[in-house]
Amino acid sequence: MTELAQPSPSLLLKSAPVDTFGDGPDVAGLPASFLVDLALRHLSRKGELKLYALAQALGLGVTAIDGLLAQMRTLALVEVPRRGTLEGDISYTLTDLGHRRARIAFDRCQYLGPAPVPLGEYVAQVREQDTQLLPVRELRLRAVLASMVLPAALLPSLGSAMNSGKAIYLHGASGTGKTFLAEHLVRTLEGQIWVPHAICVDGEVVQVFDPLVHREARDDAVAVLGRGLQRDLSSDGRWVRCERPVVIVGGELILDTLDLAYDPHTRVHTAPPQLKANNGIFVVDDLGRQRVSPTELMNRWIVPLDRHVDHLTLSTGTKFSVPFDVRVIFSSNLPPDSLVDPAFARRLGYKIQIEPLDMESYREVVAQACARAGVPEHPAGVAHLIHTLHPRHGQPYLPCIPYDVVSKIADLARYRQRPPRLTPEALDWAWHNYFGLPALDAPAHDRPLSGE
Repeated sequence: MTELAQPSPSLLLKSAPVDTFGDGPDVAGLPASFLVDLALRHLSRKGELKLYALAQALGLGVTAIDGLLAQMRTLALVEVPRRGTLEGDISYTLTDLGHRRARIAFDRCQYLGPAPVPLGEYVAQVREQDTQLLPVRELRLRAVLASMVLPAALLPSLGSAMNSGKAIYLHGASGTGKTFLAEHLVRTLEGQIWVPHAICVDGEVVQVFDPLVHREARDDAVAVLGRGLQRDLSSDGRWVRCERPVVIVGGELILDTLDLAYDPHTRVHTAPPQLKANNGIFVVDDLGRQRVSPTELMNRWIVPLDRHVDHLTLSTGTKFSVPFDVRVIFSSNLPPDSLVDPAFARRLGYKIQIEPLDMESYREVVAQACARAGVPEHPAGVAHLIHTLHPRHGQPYLPCIPYDVVSKIADLARYRQRPPRLTPEALDWAWHNYFGLPALDAPAHDRPLSGE
């Protein structure tokens, strides 16, 4: 596990006097006027906030906003209805003028959250976190993929591909486990990262942290490392400590998905999936089945994959650059030559075919499926699945089939309120339901299994 890269010293927050909100010194790298609007929105929504609570809402230290609040009081935007016995117990509410100013602030932007991080600081942090990433080692890869049944010859290709930093193209028949494999590969990237709630670009807010994508690291996950104990930056509420993300997009992907999403009502931008995936893995699943042609999609990726920089455009027309620090994995049922031209094929650093399993590996997957579905494994049933059903119907040994079939036996057992049994009759019934073949009668439960 690597040491968690810390935001650079420029992120340390210092109090600074603000003469006017239009041209006063920046606070935490943001214009004072921007933070005033954000503070006004928070106070308008909450009604009254203590000093420490307002600092927490803004994600800033008390000293960082103390001067800002003093100037807001001077301009009669806020007042102090009561004081506590401690300095942090002082409370703030909006004046009539403050309420009017807050309405204007909401008209400009409705973002309510911690203060955004300036673009430059975000770029520096992503780059730093990339340098902290250790190479994928053989023992680590084997441990991460231990629950998957894979050919041993496949592991060196996967490990080398992850270390290359280049795009990976996984291809093979549907059901070979390509997407499942891609999701697991993120665990080979050791360490945790800091993700900002939002970034500020040319005065516009771009939300980055997404609870559906970014899994917050547990407080007990900080480990003692070779360079000492990781510092606790939880006091800087602009950043969230997270596990490295994995973002998956599929057939719904269009070119617009890869640019900023803008809500004209809230006037807030949302980061595209590849930006949310920075310092992690970005999976494009079912490549070739998107509503955009593969050629158009691949042309969109040429510059980011070559230069590790992506270019985005705000609703105002302002263009800016962000790091493209992601391990990109394309997954497709089609061979790469049928989807991309030679120029882009060269940018696919590793093209790895995922094939159906051999018989012995498939038998191991069947055992895992029985344990997962809660259906007792039985030799007669396993033999019927492997030696009869697959050859009879010409189905290759795909790792997706065992659980999908065996789980239907468990479904039937719950319906009948009886213990599930892996009989040949039950497997025939489940197989026909899974593949949409002509219906069979549900199996009887009183027929003994061979050897019983």
